[in-house]
Amino acid sequence: MARKSRRKNELIGDELEIVNKTLHADLISYDKAMGIFIRDAKRKGLREFTIKYYQRECNDFRNYLMQFGHSLIINEVLRSHIDEYVEDMQNRRYLKVVTINTKLRAIRTLFNYLYENKYIDDNPMQKYSLLKDRKANIETLSLKQLQQLLNAPDKRTFTGQRDYTFMLLIIETGIRLNEAAGILVEDVKLSEGLIFIRNTKNHFHRHVPIQSKMKDQLRRYLRLRGICETDHLFVTIDETAMTRSQLQKVTAKYGKLANIKGVRASTHTLRHTFAKLSIMNGAGVFELQKILGHSSMEMVRVYVNLFSSEVSEKHKQFSPLNNIKM
Repeated sequence: MARKSRRKNELIGDELEIVNKTLHADLISYDKAMGIFIRDAKRKGLREFTIKYYQRECNDFRNYLMQFGHSLIINEVLRSHIDEYVEDMQNRRYLKVVTINTKLRAIRTLFNYLYENKYIDDNPMQKYSLLKDRKANIETLSLKQLQQLLNAPDKRTFTGQRDYTFMLLIIETGIRLNEAAGILVEDVKLSEGLIFIRNTKNHFHRHVPIQSKMKDQLRRYLRLRGICETDHLFVTIDETAMTRSQLQKVTAKYGKLANIKGVRASTHTLRHTFAKLSIMNGAGVFELQKILGHSSMEMVRVYVNLFSSEVSEKHKQFSPLNNIKM
């Protein structure tokens, strides 16, 4: 009988891969992984809106896996499953690029967390690129459309005054919908011409300036609002705080009443419109970044590049060469 050869002591190739992998990672279900992830998000104090966003988008991916017969063991999710999911959103559900990227960001955050905390050995979302949106279009309202929108509320009613104040505030400051929903009465500092924004996207509180027209309307609304059990600025006729979803419907409602065509009437469109008009009126990029609450200059640069043709007329007024004798 031939003598069996002795194995080599030095590990190579696939053997080393076995050692390098995190051997303690157990197989866990998608639902259990989501539970771990969401508990951590709550522990970190993430906003309720952000947590619901993660739950909604990650559950959409889960439903896709289940619908097409893929494993619901989180460790068995492959990069090819992500690719197929994207193709499904593009070709069967016809979702917009921005919507697909919104979903991918949530899934990426989930798998990054699981990988970094050694719940999974391989990260299918590692260096996964978002889709490129070649339209690069940001919808804004014209001055005529803005006037039509602001004329739509019935200002002889409390809800009309409230909704008018809300839309005027977005146009004046460009704050986000969720930020507006979080404003308390005490945050409105009329004597200082400032509003304190506490419910921010990046958790950095900030003040945004308001001018005389906005201050006058806020004084009027606050007198009509009176004392309520809730401290929130925007309230229902039952004197309860208006939710984010309720405020979200305000601009769309009056956009329909004003018969605005060709552009979606939404709070986000008002935010873009604020940025556009601010740039056209000579706002600096650093001031705009601070007011809008962007953590980087990237989005502000997008605004400037998109509206540069409209800024050219304003350039005639502030061109440095105006002060130089030629």
